[in-house]
Order: sequence, then C-alpha cells, then structure tokens
Amino acid sequence: MGEPVRAPNEAPEPQKVEQMAEWAAGRTFDDIPADKLPYLKVLVLDTIGCAIGAIGRDPVQAARLLTDDLGGSGWCTLVGGGRSAPDRAAFYNGSLVRYLDFMDILMVRGQSFHPSDNFAATLAAAEMAGASGRQFLTALATAYQVHAIVSQRAPLQEKGFDHVTHLAFSIPAGCINALGLDRRQGANAIALCACATNTLWVIRTGRLSNWKGFASAQAAMSCMHMTLLATRGITGPLNLMEGPQGWEEVVGERIEVDWAKESLGRFTESSIKRYNAEGHTQSALECLLELRARHGIHAENVAHVEVDAFKQVHNIVGGGEAGDRTFVASKEQADHSLPYLCAVALLDGDVWPEQLVEERVRRSDVQDLLQRVFVRQRDELSTRYPDQMPCRVKVVMRDGSELTAETTDYFGFARTRPLDWAAALAKFERLASPGLDAGLGREIPQAVGALDSIKIAELTELLGRAGGERQAKATA
Repeated sequence: MGEPVRAPNEAPEPQKVEQMAEWAAGRTFDDIPADKLPYLKVLVLDTIGCAIGAIGRDPVQAARLLTDDLGGSGWCTLVGGGRSAPDRAAFYNGSLVRYLDFMDILMVRGQSFHPSDNFAATLAAAEMAGASGRQFLTALATAYQVHAIVSQRAPLQEKGFDHVTHLAFSIPAGCINALGLDRRQGANAIALCACATNTLWVIRTGRLSNWKGFASAQAAMSCMHMTLLATRGITGPLNLMEGPQGWEEVVGERIEVDWAKESLGRFTESSIKRYNAEGHTQSALECLLELRARHGIHAENVAHVEVDAFKQVHNIVGGGEAGDRTFVASKEQADHSLPYLCAVALLDGDVWPEQLVEERVRRSDVQDLLQRVFVRQRDELSTRYPDQMPCRVKVVMRDGSELTAETTDYFGFARTRPLDWAAALAKFERLASPGLDAGLGREIPQAVGALDSIKIAELTELLGRAGGERQAKATA
C-alpha cells in the first residue's frame, strides 16, 4: 500500500499539532512511572472530593438545571445523578470540580494553572469510549503532561490571557488518548480547540464574578464538542502553531518539544490545596494559622497583619495587577482576596467552604479586620518561586507586641511536602461526606485506588449516586 493521501489542510511535513496529537495518541499506561501512580490516584480522589463538595451550590445548580432543560443524549454520567451528552457532562462536571476553588494547582515560572480542569472532559471521553480505568489514568496523565509543557513554554498571564487558554491543547490531548483517535483526527481536534479557545485574564481581575468558576468548564465543553467534530471529519488549521498569524506569532512564544522524550510524569508537580483558597495563598495561610495556634491569638486583639509575599501572591490576591482585594462581597471575591482569607483565618481558625458562604463573607467582624491586612511584594521572595512558596507573616497586637513567622512551603506543596493517600482521603471525607452515605463514602475511594484494575464505568456509576440527597434538595 502507498502513503495515505494528504488531506487538503495537511502540509508535506507533520506540523506541530500533528506531532503533539501523534504523541498523545500513542501514550500507554506503561508510560506512567510506576512509583508515581499512587500520586495520580491521590489527584483523582482530591478532584472528585472537590466535585462532590460543590453539588447543590447555587451557581452550580443553575448550570445543572440548564443542563437538564437542554437535554441531549445520555452517554455520560453527571456527578450527583443523571446523564447527558458528553460535552454537557464535561461542562457540568467541570463546573463542580472548579466551583469551590479547592482543586490542585501546578506552578511554573510565569504561569500557574489547575490541571484537574482536564478531569471532566477526560472522564466523559473515557466513559463514552467504554474505556478501562487504566486508559482513563493514561489519558488524564497525558492531559496533565501537555498542560504543563505548553504552560511552561508559553506562559500567558502577563500577556493578559487566562490559564484556561492552555486547556485548548491539554483537553483534546487527553480526549485523543481516551477515545483512541488517530493522528489525523487528533491533530484536527487540537487545531480546532486551540484556534477557538482564548480566554482573557480579566475573568480573575477586579470585582470577580461567577464566571471565575465556570470558564474552565466552558473550555471543557467546547473542546469536547470540537474533538467530536474532528472525529466526524471536520478539519482545522494544522498550521495553528507555526503558520502566519498562528498561535506562536500572536502569543510571541515558540513551543519546541521533542515529544519522543516525554513520559507521563509531570502530574507529580501538581500541588493539592490544604485550604479553600487561591493556590498561591496556601503557605501564607498555613503560616498564619500555625502562628494563631502557637500563641493563642484572639482576632479581637489584633491591630493589623503584614504579609510579605512573592509576586504571584501580590498580583493575583494581594492588590497588585489583578486589582483591589479589599472589596469583598461574594464567595468568588473572598477566595481570591488574601486580606479576607487572613482575616477569616484569624477569626475562625480555618479556611474551608464554610468560611466562603455569603453570610460569613458579609459579616462585620471579617470585613473590619480584612481592611487591616497588608500584603507586600518582596523581590527576594519572588526569585524563589516556583521552587518554593516563601512568605513572612507579622501579626501586630493592640498592645504593641509583634508575632512573626515565615515558611517556604505548606503541607500539600508537591515539590517538598506532597499529600499522601491518607491525607487526601481525610480531605475527601470532610468535603464529600455531607453528600454521601457511609457505604458510598468508602466505595468511591476504593474505586479510585483500584482504577488500574477496573472499568471507568464502575467509578462513574458510583459518582452518579454521589450527593443524591443534596442534589434532590437543590432541585426541589
């Protein structure tokens, strides 16, 4: 047989999206480092806990009701019950993963992002394909790998684009693997997604809206839809990266990758949040809460708080480039305001979903104290990021005494103190237990732990039963 006939949009030599697609299509379970597999399961368990914990929350419930109203095929499971089309399942389940802002975060120089934003679309693709748990884990690790590579090679935040933009490469990469697509279908899927998914950083600046928690879910839905279009023969611009006015020219960064040297280990760089707050705040919050416990600090005795932090903390949540963070009137604004987070941590001794509900956010005690939390960027701290998450915290008491502490990381920071299964299970149980009966609360972690020996349908069946009572109350 001769060489396959080139399609009209194919060049004589493979273009970059074709190389990426061929690599993604060829990944197997054996490409995951065996000693790292337990941490991939930890990430899956953490992501599922975040999703179950968000069932029934008002903005997510609005998305659920719309999903039900629109209908569609019942190919894929909705976490909490019901079924829908793959793209709509990717949106709804993606909104569950993202809404609490409690999911994992991976940090590279110039960019941070949430790799679990790939979870919902990859799960939908795997369920649609009747895949094994091994195939799902492979596809998810593939998505994490592409997400990390593209984010590191071409950071976008300081160019005004949001990290959701990089999902246009990683989500179709994961779906290529889960669905078993060939290079041609996969390359067209990536080309379609990456030319159409470009999200502005404005969604995380100024007075934040609900969309902060839904932009990645929209990307998941769009990318799933475009990937399925590619399976039906719809073609995209395969010169997307290197072509005239292509992605690299517009972004101003070239992405050169020797895909033959890439395994599936970058997921080990993704950190898990200890507190329900923006990822870069984790070390400062741990430092402050340990200081509170050590000295028995009572918030009413605090005059003010000073936090010295690295650039990303100041810019995103401390009043820097993303705007004022002392106006806080919603959950979305609270979890992205270090002044609020420090204030509520001192008052309540924790930062969990309960600290972010509207009733708590608007109370005068925290609104008063957050105005007395001051965040400063320190260059010597910024140079140590992302290998460390350094901070210094000073609590000045009303009697004039000063309490100080500093740290370089937090429990959950992947580079130095990653969460193990026991700690991840404790977080899962605390987040998910209100939506699970005792039996299901055991079965879901067991299924995640056994993903390399079961079908993905066994896990999705359990997820469809999760949060049933909470979902029923929200729907009533």
